[in-house]
Amino acid sequence: MEKVRLQKIIADSGYCSRRKAEEYIEMGAVKVNGRPVKLGDKADPKNDLITINGEKIETGATKLRYIKLYKPRGYLTSMADEHNEKLITELLTDIEERVYPIGRLDKNSEGLLLLTNDGEFANSIMHPSKHIKKRYRVTVKGTVGDDKLTTLASGVKIDSGVTLPCTVAVLTEEENRTVLEFIISEGKNRQIRKMCEAVKLEVIRLKRNAVGNVKLGMMKPGQWEDLTAEELKGLRALIKNERVNPAGKRGRQ
Repeated sequence: MEKVRLQKIIADSGYCSRRKAEEYIEMGAVKVNGRPVKLGDKADPKNDLITINGEKIETGATKLRYIKLYKPRGYLTSMADEHNEKLITELLTDIEERVYPIGRLDKNSEGLLLLTNDGEFANSIMHPSKHIKKRYRVTVKGTVGDDKLTTLASGVKIDSGVTLPCTVAVLTEEENRTVLEFIISEGKNRQIRKMCEAVKLEVIRLKRNAVGNVKLGMMKPGQWEDLTAEELKGLRALIKNERVNPAGKRGRQ
């Protein structure tokens, strides 16, 4: 059988995403037939023994799962932790396949989190070139002037660079707080919190309501569901940068 790049084999096995597989390889955690490997190496998925930190990777056919979870506040978007924190894995009951999150939500944030064991799919959703939009409901202290809204929407400098232009709108205003809606098309680490910090806004609550065409809807904290065929179809269309018009014809966005 023709040899395949290790990161693709690992992602296809459902162990983790391709990006995470590359990290494991660079860390020296991956071995083929007992020998350490480097990024760019290939292997035979049928005949070679591939391990990560000593754990054998199953390279046979795997049932692919695509799941949406309402991550509650206080849970880590992680599959393992050494500090006795609450993990999203505690919420994923009755799932035989080993799924992992597509992107992250920090501990104090809540809302929609997608999970899968399809490495290619996960990598496509997270890839910056796809610009898949994510919608957030963000509650901040005090009022928010037009100057700050304009700055947030046009892009602000945070530690990982300048954010791309996005949509920011006021949903409700109260005496001591304002509820904003952010629609962003990138996923920098703690991006919205850092954007708010950059314009001196304190975030009280942050909730992700949608990723692409997939919405949180009426789900409750801790609840998970398999993506519907329609939701999966919509995400795949976004990955291909396609849209479906009312007549059912596909076109480029």
